[in-house]
Amino acid sequence: MKAKFACADFTFPLLSHAHALDLIANLGFRGVDIGLFEQRSHLWPSREFKNVRASARKLKRALADRGLVAADIFLQMRPDFTPYAINQPDARRRRQARDWFLRTLEYAEAAGSRHVTTLPGVVFEQEGRAASLARSVDELGWRVEESRAAGLVFGVEAHVGSIVPTPATAADLVRRVPGLTLTLDYTHFTRMGVPDRRIEPLVRHASHVHMRGACRGRLQCNLRQNTINYPRMLAAMKRAGYHGWIGVEYIWIDWEHCNESDTIAETIQLRDLLRRAAAAL
Repeated sequence: MKAKFACADFTFPLLSHAHALDLIANLGFRGVDIGLFEQRSHLWPSREFKNVRASARKLKRALADRGLVAADIFLQMRPDFTPYAINQPDARRRRQARDWFLRTLEYAEAAGSRHVTTLPGVVFEQEGRAASLARSVDELGWRVEESRAAGLVFGVEAHVGSIVPTPATAADLVRRVPGLTLTLDYTHFTRMGVPDRRIEPLVRHASHVHMRGACRGRLQCNLRQNTINYPRMLAAMKRAGYHGWIGVEYIWIDWEHCNESDTIAETIQLRDLLRRAAAAL
């Protein structure tokens, strides 16, 4: 299996961005998953969007200088994903979310990325799941069309706390939004004890993937505790004709025990496991 491996810049938040990119290149990755995470990543959208094209070109040069390319641009508007969820009942916040999404498309194009990711929205208890889901579907449909017009691929990450917290609800969302793809991360389902075989049908909807160690009760864990069968996942990806990037995505934040892993060591170990498994296919 020919595989393209990327590493997230937000795996190493204690380093400067330049040093994080240096490390990713030294680890032998070719792609970088760029986090545009307001208030919690190296590159905050509120700063990068002051001059979108200049900021994106600066990033592209920094990547190219190290033999790297942007594999994905991942927009998150706040550390708490509820206030500016794409399906916010507050129309003003939805307009801002749309505005930042359009800027993200422009940023991705100028940075050389062909893929963008956002989150799918949440359930707002005051109105119930049905109304929240209907608004997510509308907003995601608009994003699919805008991404297509820009020549980019758009994916959403079904995640813990989102409106699609299970494989079944994620699959249902893809059916409701023609053209929508997934930035697929098994770990959000594994944390709940969902076995690989129930997650695997989502592979055919994936345009980007995230991989790290996880087990029941832990969104992220060390590889020796990991219960996800990544060789099996790679085989499923090959059968599905997957040609996108494979992102090794350990994170280091004080959330869900994600600051309890040595992200350098774990990234190397998972990288090597994935390389061996891909080469055997």
